[in-house]
Amino acid sequence: MIFNTSFKRDLNGVAGIMFATLFTIMVTTTLTRFLGRAADDRISSADVLPMIAFTSIGFIPILLVLTVFLSILVVLSRAWRDSEMVVWFASGQSLTAWLRPVYAFVAPYALVVAAITMLVSPWAERQIDEIRRQFEQREDVSQVAPGVFRESSSANRVFFVESVDREATKVSNVFVVQKDPGRDDGERLIVVASLAGRVELQDNGDRFLVLEQGRRYDGRWTQVDYALMEFERYGVRLESPIDSGRAPAVRGMSTLDLIRDPNRASRAELVGRIATPVSMLVIALLAIPLSFVNPRIGSSLNLVIGVLIYFTYSNVNGLIKAWVGQGKLPFSIGLWLTHAIVLLVALYLLNRRLSLPRLSLGRMLTWLFGRRREAQG
Repeated sequence: MIFNTSFKRDLNGVAGIMFATLFTIMVTTTLTRFLGRAADDRISSADVLPMIAFTSIGFIPILLVLTVFLSILVVLSRAWRDSEMVVWFASGQSLTAWLRPVYAFVAPYALVVAAITMLVSPWAERQIDEIRRQFEQREDVSQVAPGVFRESSSANRVFFVESVDREATKVSNVFVVQKDPGRDDGERLIVVASLAGRVELQDNGDRFLVLEQGRRYDGRWTQVDYALMEFERYGVRLESPIDSGRAPAVRGMSTLDLIRDPNRASRAELVGRIATPVSMLVIALLAIPLSFVNPRIGSSLNLVIGVLIYFTYSNVNGLIKAWVGQGKLPFSIGLWLTHAIVLLVALYLLNRRLSLPRLSLGRMLTWLFGRRREAQG
């Protein structure tokens, strides 16, 4: 009872510190990436925080699996290093007696990971997809960042404005370059510059960027005979937001929809979702024999080996998921193949670790009897 209480307390303390550290690193890295995208005008600056929040939800199951594995490894390694395992074995307990407190610690985390993977992460992916879709469907002026050249979604028009108001309806110092392929004498280039402009909505729903006090240059690409026109008001029709009607990404589909969908991509995504909570249960068993530490050597080596095994396990799961999606591996095999291999490895190492005390005791008795015979002789 004392061992179990102390073990749970140590596990929860190490897991809390480790998860907070990993989560902080992940959020910082994600923040840097999205700030770079916002600076390149690939996402709206107002969408940075929601994108970070929804993206972080998808990373939580991975971080929890790594946290649980490393926490068990660290705590049990410390027990070996501090000779607490000697007291454990001397009290008549076996190494397998650690299975119950270990899985009592793992079970709540596995349920949380399963809930996030199966329910919350798909919802977060749908929110991310919706934010991206709304940004892509915004009119040209709303996508313009002050001081940045911005290409329209049809790739035939480039905007540059010096400043935009908060409502993104008024702009100042506007520069527009547009290709016009609809002429008989070849593709023409239209360049418009004005001091100010604003967005106007017509009764039929069309949007126009009305420019004021500017000039328009009109001519062919390879010629120098451009036509010059000065204007007080000039209207540029903006592209209307068009709903692409695209189906939601597979990562955003609910788990029930994935089960009903026989498509390879859906099956691959289902393999990935099931793999995350199952891998936590399997790798927790692997952490028990890997935690063995020789007090004279230290505990660094097994931690390095444990991290390498975890990332190998995770990468192989990703490979199996890709093979299922490509049709190279049946869904019925990809669902359990990697977990079965790692489980067999964990059982082999556990059985080998259980046999070591008996072997060491036999050698010790042989050595003691040999020394006694030498003394008697």
